[in-house]
Amino acid sequence: MSIAKTGTLVSTEWLAAHLGAVKLLDASWYMPADKRDAKAEFEAGHIPGAVFYDLDALSDHATDLPHMLPAPENFARDLGALGIGDDDMVVVYDGAGLFSAARVWWMLRVMGHDQVAVLDGGLPKWKAEGRDLENGVRAPNPARFTARPVAGQVRDFDDVRAALGNTQLLDARSNSRFSGAEKEPRPGVRAGHMPGAVNVPYRAVLNADGTLKSAVELRKLFAEKGVDLRGPIITSCGSGVTAAILMLALAQLGAPQTSLYDGSWTEWGGRPEAEVVTG
Repeated sequence: MSIAKTGTLVSTEWLAAHLGAVKLLDASWYMPADKRDAKAEFEAGHIPGAVFYDLDALSDHATDLPHMLPAPENFARDLGALGIGDDDMVVVYDGAGLFSAARVWWMLRVMGHDQVAVLDGGLPKWKAEGRDLENGVRAPNPARFTARPVAGQVRDFDDVRAALGNTQLLDARSNSRFSGAEKEPRPGVRAGHMPGAVNVPYRAVLNADGTLKSAVELRKLFAEKGVDLRGPIITSCGSGVTAAILMLALAQLGAPQTSLYDGSWTEWGGRPEAEVVTG
């Protein structure tokens, strides 16, 4: 039994059948406007055996940008402390259905851990099916996790600026934020998008129940957006979270040349030298 054989997603049925054979990360994270406390919700009820991955706490605190990818040694330390080892099969889920779990899935993949998948539909689907929950916090047994960063998976400001005009840039924000019609939520960040970027709102790749759309539907969506799945693609969003949902969708389709702009629009829109387009 191997997660590698299941693809990037696992179903609630699959997880229920393999619950004791995988390590579970609850990666729930919400926007401030949601007024939800992810950690408190985890303690009140989570999938049995899960540990909580705090996306903000376990990030790079050497930068002012939100929840940036931590240094490999720090990531390895934190995953090991959560009981995740080199040989473990990991399933990541969140309390929204499919939102922040994709970010932690991507982080593990970037750090060279391929035995990882996202629970399709997340905790809402698990609960809707009446499956077991547990509460409280269980102290994990520490494990040894080795970070082996995969080159080319993370893009920074200079990478993206150099890629303008020769790489497909997919922006996962809403259309109103992409066009600049809606003011950015973070102070000092201009509204608009990068030159040549294509708007693929993350909600467009999801079903109403928080599951990922089928491969047929995803291929149709990307084709309608003019995306060449065989060519190089960089995804971005507001702060690098929902960009990972596009990465998940692209991985489902086998797109071979994908990467994520970690600073995303928070960095780009906040840099005075960065060109911004509206409309």
